[in-house]
Amino acid sequence: MAETRDVVIIGAGHNGLVTAFYLAKAGFKPLVLERRPQAGGCAITSEFHPGFRCSTLSHATGPMRADIVSDMNLAAHGLKTYTPDVRVLSLSPDGHHLALYSDAGRTQQEIAKYSTKEAANCAEFQKALASLAVVIDQLLRMTPPDIDAPASGNVFDLLNTGRKIRGLDEIDFYRLLRWMPMAAADLVAEWFDTELLRATIAAQGIFGTYLGPWSAGSGASVLLRTASDGNPAGAATYVMGGTGALTTAMAIAAQAAGVEIRTNVEVSRVNVKDGVATGVILGDGSEVDARAVISNADPKRTLLGFVDPQYLAPSFLQRLQHYRMNGTVAKVNLALSGLPSFTGLSGDAASLLGGRIQVSPEVDYLERAFDASKYGEFSQHPYLEATLPTLHDPSLAPAGKHVLSIYMQYAPYKLRNADWDTQRDALGDVVVNTLAQYAPDLPGLIEAREVITPKDLERTYSLTGGQIFHGELALDQLFTMRPLLDWAQYRTPIKSLYLCGSGTHPGNGLNGGSGANAAREIAKELRKR
Repeated sequence: MAETRDVVIIGAGHNGLVTAFYLAKAGFKPLVLERRPQAGGCAITSEFHPGFRCSTLSHATGPMRADIVSDMNLAAHGLKTYTPDVRVLSLSPDGHHLALYSDAGRTQQEIAKYSTKEAANCAEFQKALASLAVVIDQLLRMTPPDIDAPASGNVFDLLNTGRKIRGLDEIDFYRLLRWMPMAAADLVAEWFDTELLRATIAAQGIFGTYLGPWSAGSGASVLLRTASDGNPAGAATYVMGGTGALTTAMAIAAQAAGVEIRTNVEVSRVNVKDGVATGVILGDGSEVDARAVISNADPKRTLLGFVDPQYLAPSFLQRLQHYRMNGTVAKVNLALSGLPSFTGLSGDAASLLGGRIQVSPEVDYLERAFDASKYGEFSQHPYLEATLPTLHDPSLAPAGKHVLSIYMQYAPYKLRNADWDTQRDALGDVVVNTLAQYAPDLPGLIEAREVITPKDLERTYSLTGGQIFHGELALDQLFTMRPLLDWAQYRTPIKSLYLCGSGTHPGNGLNGGSGANAAREIAKELRKR
């Protein structure tokens, strides 16, 4: 006989845990089913070499929305975060590196070394970003309206957002309308002449996307990445113990609220009867009936994998099949016997290395890295985003040793003339050799490395196409069109089957917004029944 629960949530990633917590606080009793041995999804910490631990995939938060952190009382459950003084150290081949700080004044002083005019421009640019961030934050928190029949709550949210937009001065209003569809390269070129500065900021518009800096709409990604506080360097919040400590605290908070979490449990199908989801079938053949099924998996995995296509209209299936999920990111984790020495750094080098370390020397360098992926090849001169978490959290490695966590872009999910299992070492070599141009002693410090390819992201972490955001962050896949037009309210064409993962709005990283928004809408519908 099937077990019966209020709500079943597929996947214990951070959005699934947030959704479960808020539904439990609303009076429901969610059951979260996780395929892997631990909760956390892509926000986990693991030991990849004896004594060396790091954030396996995501090494920074989005940051997490402050209201979610407060509601879940994550600090009481062990969450400790830090924001380094230097948000990003952008490396230059000539050793004249650029540091962008959390403090706007220090950033301007740094840029003034290159140009006093650009330092003044940066102050104005950051002020504009901060003004727009207020409006963007409002949009990220609301449920996108149904274009044909917006609910009363959606109308109120739109009116409230409209008031914030009207509160912008004429210049910022013009900027909001103009910057979203722009190419990031064009956007930064209007403010800065220094190539290293241009590329450092433009890179915020391409992270995790199948876009280059000259791609239309990459300006929108710049705004999304800077929406937390308007800093052009993007967010820089890290978790002591790695991001796994965040989801561990979230799991504890959810369980304290009444959520049950089961790991090592695979869902094979969603049961559907007369167009209504009635529960799930597990890998061992057992069943769990539920009033609602919520998937934290990506839209394609949910609706093309867990559901029989007969329950979906052909027109919907066609649109979903064209939902773009082109993975472009690989991850390399290095166990180091010591701290690398970066050419050109003097004095307290460790303080400059505490945030993101970025290889993006020129806008056209980034575009050429993107070009390789268009033809089914991984870049031989990639855009890199790295962190040395052991500078703030020595517990992640043996005494005196370090961990280097590196995102590599571009690494297309589909290779033209090879497969990722045979190219794994070649990709790792490219990443190490690229960084060695800036830190020549790096290769000799490596004790072990872990290379995670786009295929691994799909195979191990269930990210269809290796897409870390559950879907391309492009203008035609944002807000009312995430994942599809008419289906941006966390519902699906199958009644009682919902989505709560990053493939829904806002879907822009490790911030919990999709989970919180989904829980709000799902709770409303369940109460109506």
